[in-house]
Formats: sequence, structure tokens, C-alpha cells
Amino acid sequence: MDAQAHPGSHDRDVERPLERLDRNWNELLQELRVVQTGVQLLTGLLLTLPFQPRFDTISSHVRVAYLITFALSVTATALLIAPVSLHRGLFRRHARAAQVLAAHRLTQAGIGALGLALVGVVVMIFDTVLGPTVGLVAGVLAFVLFAGLWAGMPWSVRRSGRSD
Repeated sequence: MDAQAHPGSHDRDVERPLERLDRNWNELLQELRVVQTGVQLLTGLLLTLPFQPRFDTISSHVRVAYLITFALSVTATALLIAPVSLHRGLFRRHARAAQVLAAHRLTQAGIGALGLALVGVVVMIFDTVLGPTVGLVAGVLAFVLFAGLWAGMPWSVRRSGRSD
């Protein structure tokens, strides 16, 4: 059966290269819609912390963790919004393949930066509430969780050869 008989079907044998690129771009946009909202909220929240009265009472190492976390969150925001700017810059230039590849790489880097920013948030919260040792342990556990789910699991599925 061909893809025309099943409009939702994306059989790789009958999907044209431009159709595949368009599908890949649309899937990437859906993913970006999910992650952009979260990273923007995180960055907005982090922007407000230094203006809170208790911020002056946090330890110097939590301040360093805050600055690193904030920088990672801003980096993630930039990387995850960059595909939109890329699309604008390449609009109507017949560069869909380059656009999809670049946006894919930007999104991967952005998700990585977001994961590290979230690890930083975990470290800051646990350190402030329960102390630096617990903060460090919680940060390592959060890193393992994010790395496992966001990098390890996709790698494992790809390696196993399972596909649609």
C-alpha cells in the first residue's frame, strides 16, 4: 500500500526527501514548543532570585551554583529559540535540509544545557535546605536521571535497532 492510501503513514520507502524534511521540521517544532515554555519559565524564575530578600544570606558556593545555573538556563533559552531565527533567516531560500540539521543540533545542545541548568537548580535547593553534601548528592542523582532519560534511553533504543 502507498502513503496516499494512508495519509498519516510515513513509510520511508515512499516518502519523498522533501516530504521527510518537512515532516522532520514539523516534528522538531512540536518538540520545541514543549521545551521552550519550560526553559523560558525556568529562566524567568532564576531572573527573580537575586532580588529576593533572602538571596543575600545564601552561601558563596550556592551563589556560584546560581550564576552557573543561570548562565546555563540563558544558554538553553538561546539555543532552543535559535531554530526560529534560523527559519526566519532561511525562509524561502530552499535550504530545508540545512535548516533541519542545524535546528536538530541546536535543539540537542539546548536540551543538554537545560538538563544541566535543572541539575544546578536541584543542587541549589538541596544545598540551601539540607546542606552542601546533600546538595551535591542530589545534583549527581539529578544528572544521572536526566542523562539516563534524555541521552541514554534514546541511545539504547537506537542501538537496539528497534524502529517504527
